[in-house]
Amino acid sequence: MAKTENVRQLAGFIWSVADLLRGDYKQADYGKVILPFTVLRRLDCVLEPTKSIVMDFYENKVKFMNLKNPEPVLNQKAGVPFHNISQFTFQKLKEDSDNVAANLKNFINGFSAAGREIIEYFNFNDHINRLDEANLLFLIVKQFAEIDLHPNAVSNVEMGYVFEELIRKFSELSNETAGEHFTPREVIRLMVNLLFINDREILTQPGIVKTIYDPACGTGGMLSVAEEYLTEELHSDAKLVVFGQEINPESYAICKSDMLIKGQNVSNIKFGNTFTNDGFEGMTFDYMLSNPPFGVEWKKVQTHVKAEHEKKGLNGRFGAGLPRISDGSFLFLQHMISKMKWDNGGSRIAIVFNGSPLFSGSAGSGESEIRKWIIEKDWLEAIVALPDQLFYNTGIYTYIWIVSNAKTLERKGKIQLVNGIHYYRKMSRSLGNKRNVIGDGVEVTPDQIAEITRIYGDFEQNATRTLEVDGKQGKVVVSKIFDNEDFGYWRITVERPLRLNFQASEERLARLETESAFVNLAQSKKRGGAALKEIEVGKVLQESIRTALRSLGTSLYTNRDEFEKVLNKALKTADGKIAAPMKKAILNALAERDETADICTDKDGNPEPDSDLRDYENVPLKDDIHEYMKREVLPHVSDAWVDDSKTKIGYAIPFTRHFYEYVTPRPLAEIEQEIKSLEDEIRGMLEEITL
Repeated sequence: MAKTENVRQLAGFIWSVADLLRGDYKQADYGKVILPFTVLRRLDCVLEPTKSIVMDFYENKVKFMNLKNPEPVLNQKAGVPFHNISQFTFQKLKEDSDNVAANLKNFINGFSAAGREIIEYFNFNDHINRLDEANLLFLIVKQFAEIDLHPNAVSNVEMGYVFEELIRKFSELSNETAGEHFTPREVIRLMVNLLFINDREILTQPGIVKTIYDPACGTGGMLSVAEEYLTEELHSDAKLVVFGQEINPESYAICKSDMLIKGQNVSNIKFGNTFTNDGFEGMTFDYMLSNPPFGVEWKKVQTHVKAEHEKKGLNGRFGAGLPRISDGSFLFLQHMISKMKWDNGGSRIAIVFNGSPLFSGSAGSGESEIRKWIIEKDWLEAIVALPDQLFYNTGIYTYIWIVSNAKTLERKGKIQLVNGIHYYRKMSRSLGNKRNVIGDGVEVTPDQIAEITRIYGDFEQNATRTLEVDGKQGKVVVSKIFDNEDFGYWRITVERPLRLNFQASEERLARLETESAFVNLAQSKKRGGAALKEIEVGKVLQESIRTALRSLGTSLYTNRDEFEKVLNKALKTADGKIAAPMKKAILNALAERDETADICTDKDGNPEPDSDLRDYENVPLKDDIHEYMKREVLPHVSDAWVDDSKTKIGYAIPFTRHFYEYVTPRPLAEIEQEIKSLEDEIRGMLEEITL
């Protein structure tokens, strides 16, 4: 694994090129120059050992062989799945300062198709002339020529860290979200461990071939770590064919260059938006893993996603439900589930979420319906809580969801929660918001990763470990096992009867003046004399209603039916017909809620609910609703009932509640002393200002 300082030094050296750009480029645009140059130099270093062999074969053989497609032969000579037939290398480019722009373009055009495509996604040609005109191009080429980026000098893992460190810096300068592009390597390693844990025996079979897919692959870190783990630690003959899709052009180009160097099929890396342009439509995979952007809205793809949801339902990718427009995390998971295999051992998925997908959305909402679908299908295998401050762009707690359609027998109908928030070490030096690591610095030690993996694999109820929490050693619960139904609940609507009294007091009559039905009597949509006539008729009716209501006196009625009889009799004296909306407005103005009044009933004699007293309860799915009402509600409000027509089933995973750890409050004397110290400090600052 990569050494922290080595990565920083190499990234720092490359970053120093940015000093040359100062004044000619905005800081936010530094990456548009530095990243493609880094990729170009990396490719150049990879080809350097066989460059003379390739050029000799090309000049003396290929030109005279009349081959329609010489690329496979040249790739074979290069020893990697790409080549370059330009006479130039970085070392030769720096030897001709007067023609560096033309020579660099010749060098880029000399790459085979796969290499050229990578550079094209950087839109690099736009910058060559600009750099040359600013007299910067030769200086940058010369500086990059001094770096040895061959895999023997800088491993693929180290190179991944270098790219991530550069992207993080460029993202900070341009106010972009660096975490959208990559995931800390120790988090990926843990995800890979959890993905492969049950398949180690299968994966160690000679010649085994498995597929893995990341729909938001960024710079390809997840795919690289997974491949490295399988081939280097499980079986060198095993083959993991990687597939990925990425929407960011720079990240896509870096990912593709990494795959090219390692000999992977670069056509398996697709560019574009996964939701609107599925690069692997109809394909399924053995393993999937991803770290989709946290809390990113999906408004731009809303039309496409909604259309697929409505047209295809569960036969499409988003049939279970649509999450809130502000967070598309669950769209990624549904997309991945649609690519699970249903034979040959099924599929396993590992995906990183923030806390929101655990519980956001009440019963019936898109998020709840998605959780309901996944859990009731018995696909959710486990959720692993990670420490905070692991990611470069955020300090929040994150969670790995393990989803599988091939659970082992002991896990069927069960969900495991693993509490891994205390498994971390502080980094000696932070990288953005990343201050913690599962391991020891950027060079990840396997002990903590192995321990979390072991806890998951042991599948033990209420497993505990002795860990350091807030500087103190103590027993911590690290694993709990639940039935699927434990996370389900009935969302019930608890109604209470409407009780009203009625009185034609002046105060209540005044309310009638604001009722729209009453106000509209003296208004007209007609024009001219017809409108004036209609308004006059309405005013007369208004006054006759006032007179009729005042005839009722100030008697207080506690039964609506009795009051309506009296009211109907009085309204017969009004100058005009009283329509139903008008009568409803009168009742509304003259009514007040009264706990001592009789219950208002509908035409069938059933109690009418009082919307102001309506309440909602979440009843555990394993509980009986009516027993719950008897136990929890009726002792407090005996006249309550459940409106069964509004009952919904919801699912939520209150992870934190299940692993709540009591923290002893600080002594009062300590708090008082701290307040006194702060007051003294503020007082001193104020005195300095006044002086």
